Amino acid sequence: MTDSKASDTSTNNATGEGDNPAPRRDSRKVIYAAIVANLGIATAKFIVAGITGSASMVAEGIHSAVDTGNEFLLLLGERRSARAPDRKHPFGYGKSLYFWALIVALSVFSLGGGLSIYHGVDALQNPPPLEDPFWNYVVLGAAALFEGYSWNVSRKALNAARPPGLTLWQAVRASKDASVFTVFIEDSAALLGIAIAAAGIALGHYFGNPYFDPAASILIGLLLIGAAFTLARETGGLLVGESIGRDQLAALRALFEREPALDKVASLRTMQMGPEEVLLAASVQFRRGMRIDEVEKAIARLEAAIAAEHPVIRHVYFEASALRAALH
Repeated sequence: MTDSKASDTSTNNATGEGDNPAPRRDSRKVIYAAIVANLGIATAKFIVAGITGSASMVAEGIHSAVDTGNEFLLLLGERRSARAPDRKHPFGYGKSLYFWALIVALSVFSLGGGLSIYHGVDALQNPPPLEDPFWNYVVLGAAALFEGYSWNVSRKALNAARPPGLTLWQAVRASKDASVFTVFIEDSAALLGIAIAAAGIALGHYFGNPYFDPAASILIGLLLIGAAFTLARETGGLLVGESIGRDQLAALRALFEREPALDKVASLRTMQMGPEEVLLAASVQFRRGMRIDEVEKAIARLEAAIAAEHPVIRHVYFEASALRAALH
């Protein structure tokens, strides 16, 4: 079939264009762990904030509540991205996950960061009196344990897909699984936020100064805004059509160059359609004078090799001009 706009000839790889990706159990496990952790933590933080009047504990409660809602948005994205292709969406719904992950980033920015800064500024103008910080420390310690557990679940999921030689942060940048890296970034920000809240409370009581705690709330808000920008950059790139990694692209080019029916591999353009789904447009030159059955066999060999070595590539397109040149 020929795409009149792109002038490409479309073929499906051996995995089948209509096949759904395998169940993404690891990604959902990461989300479920984060929901359980954040829901319990948010409740405890708000209760203690009401007792002690701590501005930084209110900021932390807001943070955990926003994170809980965000995990449900990611679950919604996971479910929508698993829907089968249909007439309106012939390439499926894989990018739905990236859309909802971008909404999460906006939520972290506006609700998490914005409300924390607003509450901190308000408390600076009218600082509450210092109260016994014991329960603040108890809740923050418990929060650190729960957040640490959720963070470790997402870290393990990232490590499972991390290529050798990459740092954990590089693995986040390279990851195409928005659910996993979103939870990892959120939990990393949460652990840093807990440390900031604890420091603000401790310094306020050590110096007898009620302004340290509201200042910690503002710092937590700024931290969340930084996390939101990081999430928006990563998910936004995937949403508008990010390519696969350089190493993967180099391996894919090597695969094409091994095919004896090809004279030239001009360009291989890829686009991430979902965490486990990639589209490939191949601009290649077949040997001149090949019969149509020889071209078909060469394409079949390439599709089989792609399916075996790069199973995430589920849509393969060859430029029609390359086929026309081969048949003349």
